Amino acid sequence: MTTRSTPLAPDLIQMRNIVKVYPPNVLALDDVTVSFDDGEIHALVGENGAGKSTLMKVLYGLIQPNSGEMRYQDRPVRFRSPGEAIAAGIGMVHQEIVLVNEYTVWENIVLGAEPVDWLGRIDRTRARQQVQAIIDQFHFDLDPDAQVDDISVAARQKVEILKLLYRDVSVLILDEPTAVLTPQEIPQLFAELRELRDEGHTIIFISHRLEEVLALSDRVTVLRKGRVIATVPAAGATRGELAALMVGREVLFTSRRTPQPPGPVVLEIDGLRCEDGRGRPLLQEISLQVRAGELVGVAGVEGNGQFELVNAITGLIRPVAGSIRVAGEEITHAPILARRRHIAYVPQDRGRMGGSLPASVVENAVMTHHRLNDALVRWGGLLLDNGAARRFTGGLAERFNVNLPSLSSPLRALSGGNQQKVILGRELLLDSPFILLDQPTRGLDVGSIEYVHDQMLAMRGAGRALLLISANLEEIFLLADRIVVLHRGEIVADVPVEQASIEQIGRYMLEGRGGVADA
Repeated sequence: MTTRSTPLAPDLIQMRNIVKVYPPNVLALDDVTVSFDDGEIHALVGENGAGKSTLMKVLYGLIQPNSGEMRYQDRPVRFRSPGEAIAAGIGMVHQEIVLVNEYTVWENIVLGAEPVDWLGRIDRTRARQQVQAIIDQFHFDLDPDAQVDDISVAARQKVEILKLLYRDVSVLILDEPTAVLTPQEIPQLFAELRELRDEGHTIIFISHRLEEVLALSDRVTVLRKGRVIATVPAAGATRGELAALMVGREVLFTSRRTPQPPGPVVLEIDGLRCEDGRGRPLLQEISLQVRAGELVGVAGVEGNGQFELVNAITGLIRPVAGSIRVAGEEITHAPILARRRHIAYVPQDRGRMGGSLPASVVENAVMTHHRLNDALVRWGGLLLDNGAARRFTGGLAERFNVNLPSLSSPLRALSGGNQQKVILGRELLLDSPFILLDQPTRGLDVGSIEYVHDQMLAMRGAGRALLLISANLEEIFLLADRIVVLHRGEIVADVPVEQASIEQIGRYMLEGRGGVADA
């Protein structure tokens, strides 16, 4: 099932001529008019910074527009807070999941709206029964008594949705609902969202994954630079057409990787073993090579050792056995700064690990460079040369096409795509033979993804060795020369991309070496 053809009740929500300006002069929403029908799944797509999240925050009462009007259920409304929106039946699930890990599923769902007995005490039995009834009604696969700390990211997202359903919300706004999910978790979530729609709920979701937009939604609205470009039925639309509307030009979804012979070994991992604090294996006998001019992709269901492999290479965890060498130098137990002379690293979380959101663009751009490049410092490295740092950052912004208000702006003032370009540019400008990329395009729009891919292939062409960890198999097949599959902390496959298929790699991911028989 993809989209449905039954008639929709018109205009549950109307947003007319919405304008939002962020000081001093950033026009986030430029006369936006859009409507959402009763009982539909409606997708919002656009480049990073196009205004999608801002528009939904206006609807949800998180921010106030400068002008414009809204109508809900044929009545004029303006929500001054999320509490007012929820009371009216509109709720929003943000990309950053906020739950109390020490509480159970049912305790998180009722938190703040607990039923009480005649003495004013929480009626725990009735609360759990109410949560179980909602789980059963919407066929969510959840254990109400499970502790949130022990459940998957996909399950936590379902808890966030159920929190709103428990409060009798009929309009659900979902911001990038699949951004942190594995490919195996997405179909179940989509089935549950379709069931919610068929029960009469309206779902508005923001997404960069156009194939998922087309599979799930009834209609799609495209925003570009704060304006509505088009609203189209999902049925009959193509990914290429939506991408062109988003960025204003054709976007290619085919591989631009050209064959080239690899050079000498740059990264060499031999017999690597890592354990947790209880002695349980995280990585088992990992042996891997990446050569100059080669891009190796690492695939695996999330939680099967990818993050631990990254942390072992970067020095955040210590292996109990094995060795890591880069360009012939042993770095297994080297300090992090010593590793940085050999390794460029683009982490999966640009806001928490890749940079400092409150710090300026300049400060983020020169991180690590100020320790390795004497031209950026004065007095023997005691002081940063601000002029040199600004010239360096200006050159980075020009080379990597970063759109920013000013060099002094905090990193958080940039869109997600431009934040990623700052971090990517910083790392690629390091004079290092090996580049480690962990989910480098997660949460980016198609135009930004195309740009990041081009930069990665350019580094490959320049003779750098690249290791790409990605949850997106299509991305790996577009870019990689070889594919390595991790399953339960072990490498279960290492195959040239020309000899592999997505179905075969998927079996390795799910079944480990047991996938060999059917491959």
